[in-house]
Amino acid sequence: MNGKTILVWFRNDLRIHDNEILFEAIRRADKIVPVYCFDPDHFGISSLNTQKTGAIRAKFIIESVANLKKSLQKLGADLIVKFGKPEDILPEIVQQYAVAEVYHHREVASEETETSAKVEAALWKLQINLRHFIRHTMYHKEDLPFPIKDIPDVFSIFRKKIERESTVRQCLATPEAITVPAGMETGAIPTLADLGLEEQEYDERSVLHFKGGETEGLKRLAEYIRDFNLSVNSKDLRSQAPGAYSSKLSPWIALGCISTRKVYWEIKNNEHLIAKETLNRMMLELLRRDYFRFMLKKHSNKFSQAKERAEQRSGAEENDEDLFLSWKNAGTGVPFIDAIMNELNATGYISNSGRQNIANFLIKNLRVNWVRGAAYFKEKLIDYSPASNLGNWIYIVEETGKSPADNKNSAILKLANESDPKGDYVRKWLPMLASIPGSLIHEPWKLSPDELKAYGIQEHTF
Repeated sequence: MNGKTILVWFRNDLRIHDNEILFEAIRRADKIVPVYCFDPDHFGISSLNTQKTGAIRAKFIIESVANLKKSLQKLGADLIVKFGKPEDILPEIVQQYAVAEVYHHREVASEETETSAKVEAALWKLQINLRHFIRHTMYHKEDLPFPIKDIPDVFSIFRKKIERESTVRQCLATPEAITVPAGMETGAIPTLADLGLEEQEYDERSVLHFKGGETEGLKRLAEYIRDFNLSVNSKDLRSQAPGAYSSKLSPWIALGCISTRKVYWEIKNNEHLIAKETLNRMMLELLRRDYFRFMLKKHSNKFSQAKERAEQRSGAEENDEDLFLSWKNAGTGVPFIDAIMNELNATGYISNSGRQNIANFLIKNLRVNWVRGAAYFKEKLIDYSPASNLGNWIYIVEETGKSPADNKNSAILKLANESDPKGDYVRKWLPMLASIPGSLIHEPWKLSPDELKAYGIQEHTF
């Protein structure tokens, strides 16, 4: 071809299928240098004293990078893996392999865009261009019926216009072979210990054994399609806390192990197997993910300023600490909330309704600053995505401000009884209360000391 070498900087796009930067690099260059950087900034402590990336998500990332490396090796290539700041590492690799250009998928959250800017500045000193691709969404931004700045702020309006006027592009071809420079030094994938984290044992109560990587993501998608005929009443099932049915593809989507476009077309091509209501809900969730990314792009300064103001207030709110600790450690005394927190802490994954429930409780019942909850979700959730996390928390804050403050305790109990009428979910995640019969498990404070003792519950605060 032209003897050109392009560096492909993988970030949250850890796959070889439907990968625009990989596809374009192969099309335009003779040799590809695939690189992934474990950025130490992603594994430190946040300003709110939470771990930026917890052990469960870190393990999922490590597994995903390892799977990408294996996939590239099958194509005759490999993956350079480094631990360090991308703005330091990438220029070194560029010089080592005479790279002509660097390709990457641009993110929308401030932390990620700041990293891109630092890399771009470092490469500019070498007169090397950092080419930005924006393709983490199901709908390509060029195919939207409005520019980013004019995207409707109301989701229902956004959805109606998108579904009427836009189409989802077909997936890009998966490469059959990739050529890399001879003798490319690849480095080693770090362990959790290398990242300063301890292994967290897998909890058998988890709704799914999440394992990182494109291979596992595609496998889960195939299983989901195959089992769709079992979910005719999925809307009812999804509202139930125990075993809430959903695709559970979000961890792989968040890291780009599987593209949302791939999910869309697999569902469309198999819709004859899928209950209509289930199909519509899945498409709705994919579209909502797009919406949050586009909203963060449109309102990046507004969202960042709101987060900064909330962080400043959090530091001045003396009562936040004890209440926040009771929430994150599943010690609120409300069994339904504590059960959800136990599931989050043990597995890194909870249903969407579970996330809304504990977020609402933190904000409305405990009156703790929402940024603390958002930071904790970032640490714990295996499917953490900046746009979705920030967007959902801000949405909940706004909705909480509109709802009446009265009867907040009765509201959570009503929700608990509707979502977990027999108390099975609470028994699963709060086994200390398992002996309490029926829905009474949601209100153990109604039991006398003698009744608690009869159920084998010696001490607990409600």
